[in-house]
Amino acid sequence: MQLFYSLHPFQSAVDEGFWHRLSSLKLNKFGIDESPIPITGFYAPCSHSQVSNHLTLLAESLPPEPSEQSLVTMSSRGNRNKCSIPGILYNTNTLEGFHALDKQSLLKAEAEKVWEDIHSGKAEEDSAVLSRFLLISFADLKKWSFHYWFAFPALVLDPPATLVDLRPASQWLSLEEAESLSAACNEWRSSSATTDVPFFLVSLLLQIHMLLLSNLKDWESCQNDGHKFLFGFYDPCHLPNNPGWPLRNLLALICSRWKLEKVYFFCYRENRGFADLSLSLIGEALISVSQGFLEYINNICLGWKDHQHMPYAVGWEFNRGKKVPRCISLAKSMDPTRLAISAADLNLKTYEMACFTIFEPKHLMSAAKCLLLGAGTLGCQVARMLMAWGVRKITLVDSGKVAMSNPLRQSLYTLDNCLNGGDFKATASVKSLQRIFPAVEAEGVVMAIPMPGQPMPTQQEDSVLEDCRRLQDLIEIVMMFFLVMRHGAGPISIGNDVKADGVNNLSVEMGNFSLMDGDRVQRLGCYFCNDVVAPIDSTANRTLDQQCTVTRPGLAPIASALAVELLVGILHHPHGIHAKAEFANSTDSGRAEQPLGILPHQVRGSLSQFSQMTLVGHSSNSCTACSCTVVSEYRERGMGFVLQAINHPTYLEDLTGLTELMKSTNSFQLDWDNEIDDDDDCVEI
Repeated sequence: MQLFYSLHPFQSAVDEGFWHRLSSLKLNKFGIDESPIPITGFYAPCSHSQVSNHLTLLAESLPPEPSEQSLVTMSSRGNRNKCSIPGILYNTNTLEGFHALDKQSLLKAEAEKVWEDIHSGKAEEDSAVLSRFLLISFADLKKWSFHYWFAFPALVLDPPATLVDLRPASQWLSLEEAESLSAACNEWRSSSATTDVPFFLVSLLLQIHMLLLSNLKDWESCQNDGHKFLFGFYDPCHLPNNPGWPLRNLLALICSRWKLEKVYFFCYRENRGFADLSLSLIGEALISVSQGFLEYINNICLGWKDHQHMPYAVGWEFNRGKKVPRCISLAKSMDPTRLAISAADLNLKTYEMACFTIFEPKHLMSAAKCLLLGAGTLGCQVARMLMAWGVRKITLVDSGKVAMSNPLRQSLYTLDNCLNGGDFKATASVKSLQRIFPAVEAEGVVMAIPMPGQPMPTQQEDSVLEDCRRLQDLIEIVMMFFLVMRHGAGPISIGNDVKADGVNNLSVEMGNFSLMDGDRVQRLGCYFCNDVVAPIDSTANRTLDQQCTVTRPGLAPIASALAVELLVGILHHPHGIHAKAEFANSTDSGRAEQPLGILPHQVRGSLSQFSQMTLVGHSSNSCTACSCTVVSEYRERGMGFVLQAINHPTYLEDLTGLTELMKSTNSFQLDWDNEIDDDDDCVEI
């Protein structure tokens, strides 16, 4: 039987860390350089009767950084499970380049290295070079897929060696010899100097039935002692009738260097870290005496015995029985966007473990669609808080540009956004959100929201009305929208008439903040229900401090965080938007079905007093934003109503009765008691 057909091919395995490190080196060091890269593979003897060991590539298989050199060198020596094998990597820049590689020439080049190592004696000094390997690859870093193909060059004997006998080592040796060989192998594997030496000699001292292991370089000295030999190697194959692939180049070494015709070989295998001679094999092979005499030129024989004539080489790895490359996709584990999503999901999972017993924040928040009217100091903070809670669908509406004073207060902008006249806040904020979390589905809409009571030129009416219609469309498709602007009765009126589940109002002024969620079942009040005037132009006739939304930097993060927490509380409440409004210390607060505690209607706070209180306020019949009169008028007249509210400053007050209410208050006659009772104490209210 020809030995060629019984040898079991090497099998490869690539750890995910190898591709991670290759990607990093490709981006940061190699660039488009396609020069060959020296790498190191690792394998060990077969350690299980049912599974073969593979030649494995790890992250440390690639060249280390200079600072890591000494650490890697020390860690890679003397490891019984990691016999180091030298290899070469050709990584191409394109898939076409990968397929176009001259694979036979590359294989031949590596086989020539093995052939040179045999003739130079290097293979006897460092036997690992007999198992040199080749890897070609293409790393598609956009799709995080990797095409690759291994080759394990093997020199072909011509004519092939003949397998005479092959049996388990325990059947070949006597009991005493088997015990001696087991002890010698265990000692060899226990020594840090030899544990990762994959080829060795086994000397048989027949007179005393003792076997000893030594390096291949000791062949000459051992031969003079008249010992019989077994040529041993670490066999990765588990099959009982098939020696492993490393035997091929070992036979080529024996034939070329020592010209033996009969070879006894030892396929060393283990079980649980110790020599197992019932798994290990001993075989006998015959090598033809005519080996290498292929032709004569001028009476000079060219062949194996001629250093310049290299034998034919084989070795490309099969993929499911075919000689084709392999492809692996690591998008789920290597794509930065997917890694960011996994990390964000982990955050939400910890929230769930800490707070929730029934609800799952990941599914609720990822499905939520939020609209932010304003991308300034408050809008930036609200957007960040929404992402932290897992909201991935965010739309920001703003018409302003980033000014030099903005980046210090508005967390989504940098100095670059201020240059050349400034970027639009709506678009700049979206880019910033995507840099923070690539999976966010953010949209920026550059659009001015008209102010009630601020007349506009006739030529602008069409464009303003178009903006209002677009705003209505945006509100229709979201679950919740935040009003984080100085003005906006128009948007709130529209919000009450369309499909959004609710609106969160957030305002800050002079060290104070207030936030509320409006339009619940109990007809809770909106931001303007507490006003006795209609919203007007909030930018005209304002002092410098009044033009700034936030006069204390800490106010915006506090108020924005509370506004988002209020939204999260609504979404996770068993009754959702229909939940009853509560306040601190209420009898219903902290019930088991409310994993996040109470759900207030309003939260008001003062930073100067470091105080905060929860309130419940019902809607006003004279509200210029959400009263039935305003909503009915909008439903009936549509954009005609909006246009009149913008162009006529007193229209909303007249419509809702606020004008009459203010006139009636002026008619009241109050009698003041100027007497002061010294015994009365002032009462704090």
